[in-house]
Amino acid sequence: MRIASIGECMIELRQMPDGHLTRSFGGDTLNTAVYLARLGAEVDYVTALGDDPLSDEMIAGWQAEGIGTERVMRLKGKLPGLYMIETNEAGERRFYHWRDASAVRSLLSLPETDALLAALADYDLIYLSAITLSLFDVAGRDRLLAALQRSRTAGVRIAFDTNFRARGWPDLDIARNAFQSAFAVSDIVLASAEDLLPLYPGEAEEKLLSRVEADEVVLKLDSPASIIRHNGQPQRVEAEPVTQPVVDTTAAGDSFAAAYLHARLSGAQPVAAAQAGHYLAGTVVCHPGAIIPREAMPDMIAFDTPS
Repeated sequence: MRIASIGECMIELRQMPDGHLTRSFGGDTLNTAVYLARLGAEVDYVTALGDDPLSDEMIAGWQAEGIGTERVMRLKGKLPGLYMIETNEAGERRFYHWRDASAVRSLLSLPETDALLAALADYDLIYLSAITLSLFDVAGRDRLLAALQRSRTAGVRIAFDTNFRARGWPDLDIARNAFQSAFAVSDIVLASAEDLLPLYPGEAEEKLLSRVEADEVVLKLDSPASIIRHNGQPQRVEAEPVTQPVVDTTAAGDSFAAAYLHARLSGAQPVAAAQAGHYLAGTVVCHPGAIIPREAMPDMIAFDTPS
């Protein structure tokens, strides 16, 4: 299985209890790419970076995780974005971003963009998020969505994650329009009530599900559970209780997406794939940072068995 994950990776600063900062890297679609690679998928990251030492360090880190970097555009004089995380005692996080001039903002307006978008048709699955869409203006989003539709027509499956951050959008109407356009070109939509309720306030789970055109939808709930709709049939999937203390929820959704998609591409049915997603996410939230130590990765083989 060959997967292209499209988005932005940023330099991550984390404030420690003593006030010191630690530095790593992260971003929703990059986090998912890392977990997909660790689960055994062949995944390329599609983005743009600068020509600076921090961008070099990020490339080296991705390659060490087994992520392909041939689709990474390197832009002279540009820099990657930057964000800082604070977490409270319950593990909930607060983000501060510096990314308006990051290299990836130019990804869809380069001389190489047409070739990059054409190459997406070579993959088995393309994964992107609402944060990916928020990086670009209307013309850029339309160009990307058109490329996704062409790839889909060629037999590529499209997976869209509704990861919503209001600060990334000029207004909610623009975000709603972008979401509906993404739903229309997607085969799999990984959604959550947390993401959709700011766009559609007060709507019940059934109504939120009805807004998504895709045949396969995962709606993660505020409780530790999800609703899967596949072939028109909804089914609730409960998550196993997390037995260790929750210290950081930063990449819970990103790791869920990786485990779900890997299980589905390995032949598992949607319910088993959702169970895999909950299981990996339940491990990730018990560790600080978006990417947990490799030795902390759980055994996922049982979830990838076709059923």
